[in-house]
Amino acid sequence: MSRHPEVKWAQRPDKVYITVSLPDAKNAKVNLEPDGIFTFSASAGAENHNYELQLNLFDKVNVEESKINVGVRSIFCVVEKAEKGWWKKLVRADEKTPHYVKVDWDKWADEDDDNGLGDLDLGGMDFSKFAGMEGIGDDAMGDLDDTDDEVEEVSKPEEGKPEKPDEQGEKSEAAPSI
Repeated sequence: MSRHPEVKWAQRPDKVYITVSLPDAKNAKVNLEPDGIFTFSASAGAENHNYELQLNLFDKVNVEESKINVGVRSIFCVVEKAEKGWWKKLVRADEKTPHYVKVDWDKWADEDDDNGLGDLDLGGMDFSKFAGMEGIGDDAMGDLDDTDDEVEEVSKPEEGKPEKPDEQGEKSEAAPSI
């Protein structure tokens, strides 16, 4: 019985990246057919376990333009799509994605990543006008020492002299008693 290696995938409008993670793979064989059938087989590990997988890719691919690199730790494939466009998932719509297939978040890009801001509604704002603004952050609050607020100096009453409120309700030092 064969095992399944871990597979990671990511895409761009014109290609799909497929990485088969299988360190020290021996006799690695990768086959890609124009109708989107991706097959892989190899042996690995101390006991030379057999690893196999077949993926029926979402759509047709261009086999001649696709590239495969067999490395020490993984097999990396750049699969060129026959038609540009974003796939909803890696495998055909009627198939469930196998549990060993994961998204490669290191290579992932969303549809709108390639289009700048994509379909984001900015309410007609033109952010290019903000580029020439100077002074933002460079003392934008002004000089805080030049405030109009008067600061009252409060002095500590001398020891032994009680405080009493004056006519305006403010405390002042009591006159010494004679």
